[in-house]
Amino acid sequence: MAYSIRSFEEGDAEALALLGRAAIGAIGPDAYSEEQVDAWLSNLAGPEVYQAQADAGTQIFIATDEEDEPVAYAMLEPSGHLDHLYCHPDHTEEGIASSLLETAALYAKYHGITHLFTEASEVAKPAFESAGYTAMKKRTFEIEGVEITNWAMVRTIEPGADSKSA
Repeated sequence: MAYSIRSFEEGDAEALALLGRAAIGAIGPDAYSEEQVDAWLSNLAGPEVYQAQADAGTQIFIATDEEDEPVAYAMLEPSGHLDHLYCHPDHTEEGIASSLLETAALYAKYHGITHLFTEASEVAKPAFESAGYTAMKKRTFEIEGVEITNWAMVRTIEPGADSKSA
């Protein structure tokens, strides 16, 4: 199947919220307990947050199928924080996450962002490592009294001739 990557458009918010829930529900149990997955799902943003994030300058990169339906997305905040990377379970293992991470890195490079950072789940950590991120620290935190772990990860973006800052 061919995929395209585009920016967030008005009307995408509901699909992204559902996509995130589907991804967590399907892949979360690969590394987390049922209680942890339930806590993670309870903390996931609703549709209104996606539009608010886009309005505030967050870049939301969306991978779409041939019908322009979202199948994966990544959110890159102006600070360089990559907040979300979710892929619908029907579209995993197809290189989509890698494409989204590279799109975010190219955007960062062009806009003079020199470091990307994220908090990657146990399941997403390998995708980030493959995209050049380095694990800095394993983090333990709580959502609704349930302990969950993830990884603080960073990637340095080397400025290039095509960067605005060059």
